[in-house]
Amino acid sequence: MTRAALVVIAKAPVAGRVKTRLCPPCTAAEAAILASAALVDTLAAAAATPAVARVLALDGRPGPWVPDGWVIVPQLGGGLDERLANAFSAVSGPALLIGMDTPQVSPTLLAGAMRALGEPGVDSVLGPAADGGWWTIGLRRADPRVFLGVPMSTDHTYDDQRARLAALGLHTVVLPELRDVDTYEDAVAVARDAPGSRFAAALEDLVEDLDVAG
Repeated sequence: MTRAALVVIAKAPVAGRVKTRLCPPCTAAEAAILASAALVDTLAAAAATPAVARVLALDGRPGPWVPDGWVIVPQLGGGLDERLANAFSAVSGPALLIGMDTPQVSPTLLAGAMRALGEPGVDSVLGPAADGGWWTIGLRRADPRVFLGVPMSTDHTYDDQRARLAALGLHTVVLPELRDVDTYEDAVAVARDAPGSRFAAALEDLVEDLDVAG
């Protein structure tokens, strides 16, 4: 297995700044509670995955939800493409990056991605998301050209990202697809897929207060 770093790119779970597409039916405060739970689940999965370093590229101030042993760096750049490029530049050597939108991610999935990145001849790995984006990307070496100018947060971001990797001559392994938490429907589906997660527990605690059928 390639000895790689794990990078989580995330926003501090502040009401009104995270998971705004959950509103309605959630309030901004409730959406922030779910975002916090998703981030805690993600960091826990990453912490349980063998890695040479763990880096949190954070937009906002760190809180008690940051586990010990993490290096925190600020997100730098304007658009998400620039922030992703800069997040990779914060580590040396191979790295796997994930966001905070897939609280169902497991150490097994992350370790599998690391193994794939370490296979001979593999330059990158990419995990598609059900909404047309991607949930993880891994690179043997940082290269800002991988991200700069790639349209982010669209229903064709995965296709555009994979095309960019191919254009750079990188051999990419495709990882299993996961579902991002963007909408309330996504939140319910992800909670059902990860019933023991903090995210599922947080959603269950909120359900009684939400005016949502089913």
